[in-house]
Amino acid sequence: MLRIIGIDPGLATTGWSVVEFDDDSKPHVIDYGCITTKKGLTVSERLCEIYQDVLELVKKYKPEYAGMETLLFYNNQKTAISVGEARGVVLLALEQSNLPLSEMTPLQVKSTVTGYGKANKKQVQEAVKMLCSMDELPKPDDAADAIAIAITTEVLVRRNIE
Repeated sequence: MLRIIGIDPGLATTGWSVVEFDDDSKPHVIDYGCITTKKGLTVSERLCEIYQDVLELVKKYKPEYAGMETLLFYNNQKTAISVGEARGVVLLALEQSNLPLSEMTPLQVKSTVTGYGKANKKQVQEAVKMLCSMDELPKPDDAADAIAIAITTEVLVRRNIE
């Protein structure tokens, strides 16, 4: 068994998932959700909340690996900066937890779970539901993305192990 935490960082909403994989690489979702921060808080307060919540998730679920998307390009510079800041505190929490990290592009994540690198949010949700044998679509899409990130991380980790 291999347990992976997948994280889709954002300042307002950080999606997370904990997925376990059996020897056949079949994903079993242990839990998933979102860390949401209130708009009225300062940026530093929001970042602190994300950092503390990620530490708590790692402590609670004891994953062996972590996965997170790389920050490539955003049309909105303000969004890119806030996502970058959220990524920074997540990276710090994972490093302090001594968790090995795999980073991948959104294209890699979408290609891994849907077979199409330009899949939309709904297609990713549908693929995750099917791959993980879930009864319902994982919502919100930030959490579905985090599950997809965990699945992609497992593929990358197994490729390096074998």
